[in-house]
Amino acid sequence: MPPVADPRYPVGKFTPPATITIADRKSAINALEKMPEYLRSALRDLDTIQLNTPYREGGWSIRQVVHHVADSHGIAFYRLRRALTEDWPTVHGYDEKAFATLADSVAPAEWSVELIEAIHARWVLVLHSLTEPQWKRGYKHTERGPCTVEEVVIHYAWHARHHLAHITHLRARKGW
Repeated sequence: MPPVADPRYPVGKFTPPATITIADRKSAINALEKMPEYLRSALRDLDTIQLNTPYREGGWSIRQVVHHVADSHGIAFYRLRRALTEDWPTVHGYDEKAFATLADSVAPAEWSVELIEAIHARWVLVLHSLTEPQWKRGYKHTERGPCTVEEVVIHYAWHARHHLAHITHLRARKGW
């Protein structure tokens, strides 16, 4: 695996498509569906020292990355459910860095992998059921402004690939 130019963004920064197509949506759903399996594979046979290794200088440990994905994707699924059941609700951001330092940041990564598996299974089930008007629903984010369901799904598919790459690039760099 070749080194990346910026280890913070091993798959590049998120760039939304100018127009989101049905194919983009299907690809994003597939990425969310496969993410737990790929995450399990990326974590296979890592010991405690490896799980506690930052993916880059000054970055989170692999364990913190896994817990972050569980937090972030759980919040995203909750927001999606609100967007589908309320008329453009307002949602708030959260302090990801503060979350990453709470006492549960030392919990077994497996706990968050199990959460991710469950969240993604439910998320994908809902996404497969959406009608065209539901893809256009959304919420108002206090920091990012209006976000449609389809925009959020595309973003979180990237987010899944982004954090998987943090782990896989570190493994490749370290020869694990």
